[in-house]
Amino acid sequence: MEKPKAVLFDAYGTLFDVYSVGLLAEQLFPGHGDALGVLWRDKQIEYTHLVTASNDGAHYQPFWELTRAALRYACKRLALDLTPGHEERLMNQYNHLSAFPENKEVLAALKAKRVTTGILSNGDPEMLAVAVRSAGLEGLLDHVLSVDAVRKYKTHPDVYALGTQATGLDARQIAFVSCNSWDALAATWYGYRTLWVNRYQLPFEELGTQPTRTGSSLRDVLAFF
Repeated sequence: MEKPKAVLFDAYGTLFDVYSVGLLAEQLFPGHGDALGVLWRDKQIEYTHLVTASNDGAHYQPFWELTRAALRYACKRLALDLTPGHEERLMNQYNHLSAFPENKEVLAALKAKRVTTGILSNGDPEMLAVAVRSAGLEGLLDHVLSVDAVRKYKTHPDVYALGTQATGLDARQIAFVSCNSWDALAATWYGYRTLWVNRYQLPFEELGTQPTRTGSSLRDVLAFF
């Protein structure tokens, strides 16, 4: 099969570790850091699906606002006293998530092969700009694509269409990389060639479709080449 001409990466969970907020959460709420990190993330994704499915995105809110709402819900669910100061510290931490260590190496290897690279993410443009800058990835990405352009979230097909529109390529000419199994599945349904990065040794979705490839780190995208 022809080698992909572009590689698009999910951001949150794939390039940036969404669970790294658990370290600060544990400092603020001893004994509850991991639980808060997991519930916060789960509720954040649930909210993106909810606002997209309701009236075809009529209830869209920016990812930053959904992230804040999910944090508030998670703290209430866990009976944690989220003060305004704690909220701002945790939100600021989310804006500066830890990057996975292989990011630069993999992106540099793709650029050396003259492959178009980019991000296709639920994140707001401002959030993505901060994350990319903090990780030192500015010169390694040709595109940083946000769902804000269509005011819908993954897994809506209008989101995945942003990649084909930006690159001018057919979906089968693009490899899409995500650590989130639901994202890898929907991108496969859309027509992308996909890599599911299974960092946490989880089962894939049981809906009859498998990703093109499965790996354990971003380095596995290089197997396409």
